[in-house]
Amino acid sequence: MNIRKALALTLVCYLLFLIVYLMLELLKPFNIRENAEVYIPKGASFSTIASIFKEKGFIRNETVFKIAGRALGIEKKARAGYYLITPEMNLVDLLYKLLEGKILDYSFTVVEGDSIFEIAEKLSKLNPDYSSKFLELSTKKEFLKSLNIDAPSLEGYLYPATYSIPKGMEIEEIVTMMVRKFWSVYDEALINKTKELGWTVNQVVTLASIIEKEAKLEEEKPIISAVYHNRLKLGMPLQADPTAIYGIKRYREGVTKKDLQNRTPYNTYIIKGLPPGPIASPSLTSIKAALNPAKVPYLYFVARGDGSHEFSVNYDRHVSVINELRGNKSE
Repeated sequence: MNIRKALALTLVCYLLFLIVYLMLELLKPFNIRENAEVYIPKGASFSTIASIFKEKGFIRNETVFKIAGRALGIEKKARAGYYLITPEMNLVDLLYKLLEGKILDYSFTVVEGDSIFEIAEKLSKLNPDYSSKFLELSTKKEFLKSLNIDAPSLEGYLYPATYSIPKGMEIEEIVTMMVRKFWSVYDEALINKTKELGWTVNQVVTLASIIEKEAKLEEEKPIISAVYHNRLKLGMPLQADPTAIYGIKRYREGVTKKDLQNRTPYNTYIIKGLPPGPIASPSLTSIKAALNPAKVPYLYFVARGDGSHEFSVNYDRHVSVINELRGNKSE
């Protein structure tokens, strides 16, 4: 055997050894007994990511990790966040988890009619620190301005939807995500309709939030909207029950006669016109109802008890309907 063949054979053996070594390194399960979470900060380079996993004991050879990672293109694709590492995982699993950006996240839902107080309660279940930070942030003028919100608070601009929230996400980012969703729904067509009506976006969202709290049936939303539009035109107080308890107690607790006397800037039994801002997160149908009231003359409505309402044009008829529904005899 000449020297050239000997070198070639040595090189082949070395490459085979290297391949076997790499495969063993890549496929060997992690030596952990239980699940672990590893946090990758924003802006971390791939070298930093490798160092973090090496420090946590998941990587024995950073060079192998870096070569495989760069070959897969992870260097430019790895997301910041928390990664769940399980005992059965190996280096290949970790590399693909980084490649796909499979970070830990939560499913978070804002329901139609949720107020910022209810949203704060839900956020506290994800992170105890979120609630107070969220409520503090909700009235910061500079932050509201940055999100194109001309209103007293975030109320009404956190669009009802289910959001995927990565673990560790900053509250500012969570809020921004929800507000961006709102502006994607309140599109140019709705903005143009708002201008045609001669209203501001905040006025529309405020009325829409009241409609959202009052209406149980979708088909009644434009009619309830008409009642409030008609009252506004006549200079009548809106007398919307949900406004009387905003910021005081939750709507699910009910509204009493005593509540109607609450002296707040939002109580439409006390103030004239619309409140200064929304009282809840309205759905798209409520927003559209606020912009497109039904062409009806009603000024009053009362709940029948089955989710629907009885509408009236004059007060005497309204009182009569209330007595009928309550089983009272009219005097």
